[in-house]
Amino acid sequence: MDPVVATLLILALAIIAFVSNRVPLGVVAIGVSLALFFTGVLTLPEALAGFGDPTVLFIASLFVVSESLDASGVTAWAGQKVIAQAGTRRLPLLVLICALVAGASALISINGAVAALLPLVVVVASRAGIRTSQLLMPLAFAASAGSLLLLTGTPVNIIVSEFAADSGGRAFGYFEFALVGLPLVIVTVAFMALFGKPLLPQRDGDRMPVDLVRHARLLRQQYSLSLDTGVIMGPQNGVTEVVIPPRSPLIGTTVYCGMATPDGDLAILAARRGDEQLKGQDVTIQAGDVLLMQGTWDDLARHAEESGVLVVDSPTRLRRSVPLGRGAKRAIGILAAMIVLLATGLVPPAVAGLLAASALVLTRTVTPTQAYRSISWTTVVLIAGMIPLSTAFIQTGTADLVAGWLLSFLGSGGPHVALAMLCLLTVVLGQLISNTATVLIVAPIAISVATTLGLSVQPFMMALTVAAAASFLTPIATPVNLMVMEPGGYRFGDYWKLGLPLAILFVLVAVFYVPLIWPF
Repeated sequence: MDPVVATLLILALAIIAFVSNRVPLGVVAIGVSLALFFTGVLTLPEALAGFGDPTVLFIASLFVVSESLDASGVTAWAGQKVIAQAGTRRLPLLVLICALVAGASALISINGAVAALLPLVVVVASRAGIRTSQLLMPLAFAASAGSLLLLTGTPVNIIVSEFAADSGGRAFGYFEFALVGLPLVIVTVAFMALFGKPLLPQRDGDRMPVDLVRHARLLRQQYSLSLDTGVIMGPQNGVTEVVIPPRSPLIGTTVYCGMATPDGDLAILAARRGDEQLKGQDVTIQAGDVLLMQGTWDDLARHAEESGVLVVDSPTRLRRSVPLGRGAKRAIGILAAMIVLLATGLVPPAVAGLLAASALVLTRTVTPTQAYRSISWTTVVLIAGMIPLSTAFIQTGTADLVAGWLLSFLGSGGPHVALAMLCLLTVVLGQLISNTATVLIVAPIAISVATTLGLSVQPFMMALTVAAAASFLTPIATPVNLMVMEPGGYRFGDYWKLGLPLAILFVLVAVFYVPLIWPF
């Protein structure tokens, strides 16, 4: 089979698989790599080169850095400090929430920033009497805009920077994205603050996260805990409720409030049986009894995974809501060191990320298990599997062919028209498949267009970054759009109402503003 035909056929099948949502993203990406090998388009080392690509390793390391800030309570602390200044009025709350998530997404990725702040925003909305639907979609959209502030904001930034460097241009600087990202964040937040209210539904989500303050107060009331028990949820120690299920080996065991577990890690703070609080000296455990256990967060999390008990609220989830917990200072220090390395260019980005991830594990800021679990392997495999498709586009001449079709269609429209067509293609594909996969597909075409016209690749790569961030029209466009759907009470058709004007704004910025900063 002709290599160009094979490459286009593999691309078409991949897009169909992505859109169908019936095949896992990782399987599609691996299938693309294998298909390129079996059709003879690429050799085996070329087809699997994405899994050893420095870009992939850098992105994986950023997930570990994000986990350290989230798990140690740094993000929760920053959120509480900022949101505490806004009071209960919608407009100040919206502006501060959007500014906070934009800054956080630039440092720890979109998914990490939204996942960390979403419970806090829902709690704040509940306290302020504001519908969660009025705040959560702006949270997701502001995170997408904030991803354009720094190199580490999204994998797309890293990918286009590498494409630019490999195509006769140069890699973008760590802070260079802010030249377009900062104006976009300001305009995006301003638009949502001024015009977002009528474009957003008035609903609350079905599932609400734990409000840590109210949760601690409720536990004190239900278990009649006096103040001499101290702070029941702090940076180092916490409490968790466990239910005794049927056939638990603990049934029939005699315990009393204040006793320690056999290994001495946890203490039984209180116990309940139905609506009755068990205050006697000795309690014989029965199925359905609830025990309130106290200890360090690490011990609580370890015992929560043991058989014989059912945890009501995961200690790991509760711990993330505690501001500035264990390892917070180490996480901030290592993040700052990584930023210095990235900003100065002393080492390649992949080296800076791997050094930071290794330091977090060695300093026990995160455990090895925690580090492995924090990595979004779907994202990693998706990028690694799709990189060979970009290679195939370039090596087989497919990118030049598609670019020729595009230029013949445009006629003498000029570079702005070509850039507009590429950005529109990126926006449309980005609503249906991953924006990362979209950029890996469109970037080689954009490079070929720029080369054919004798133009710099820099404005084309930066414009693709901006267009890829405009994934606002559907809940499946990005993970964060889907992440806020249930707690915000959104429906599929709610997204385009606010998302369409923002997507148009992003395309206009990509086509007309970007070339002013990065000339053709």
